[in-house]
Amino acid sequence: MAQADDDQVPKDAEAGAEQRAAPRFTLLIRAAKLILDDEREFLCVIRDASTSGLKIRLFNPLPPCGSLAIEMSNGDRYPIEQIWSEGEYAGFRFLNDIEIERLLDESHGTFPKRQVRLRIHLDAILHSGGDAVHVAFQDISQQGACIECDKWLLMNELVRLETEVLPPIYAKVRWRSHPRYGLLFEQTFKMDELARIAAPLQGSDPAMPNSDGRLRNV
Repeated sequence: MAQADDDQVPKDAEAGAEQRAAPRFTLLIRAAKLILDDEREFLCVIRDASTSGLKIRLFNPLPPCGSLAIEMSNGDRYPIEQIWSEGEYAGFRFLNDIEIERLLDESHGTFPKRQVRLRIHLDAILHSGGDAVHVAFQDISQQGACIECDKWLLMNELVRLETEVLPPIYAKVRWRSHPRYGLLFEQTFKMDELARIAAPLQGSDPAMPNSDGRLRNV
C-alpha cells in the first residue's frame, strides 16, 4: 500500500517546490519502463509519485533523447521530462495533468497486472525437437519473452534458447499466433539483472559479454 511521504527532490531544483507542494506517495516497488523517442525502453522502479512528478530509481544511465515517457505495466503511458538526478535516482515532471489514483492502481488498463515487457533486438538459436532454428526476440520480461519463429511450435513445448549475450534459457510455449510465440522461462530474471541485460539491446550497437559474463557494448 502507498503512504504519504515528504521525501523530495533537491531543494535547489526550481520544479522541486511544485512537487513538494503536492501530496506524495511512497511505493515500496513499482516496476515501469522509460521510453525514449518512442523506441528505446529502459526498466526502472518508481519510488514515489505525486500529481506533478515522480522519483525513479534507474538501473542504467539514460542516453540523450528528444522525448521521454514512462509506461506502467498495464500499458498506461505518461509524457515526462527529467528535472534532476543524483546517483541512481532521478526526478521527473509530468507534462500533462494526471490522475494519481489511476497511476497507483494498475488493476485497470490494456494489460492489467502484467509484468513490464521491454522491446529488444536480439537474435537467438532455438532448439526444438532435434531442430535448431533462428528466432528473434520481440520483447522480454522477468518471467518470459515473445519471439518470432518460422517453425511451428507445440503448446507447452519445452525449448532451449541460445544467444551471444545470455546463458542458455529453457522455456515453455504458453501461447502462439504463428510466427509469434509467448514463452515462460523456467528460471526468472531479477529486476536489476533484466535491466542490465536489456539496456545494451536497445540501440543498433550489438552487445557482447565480458569475460565475467556481464554485457558490454562493442
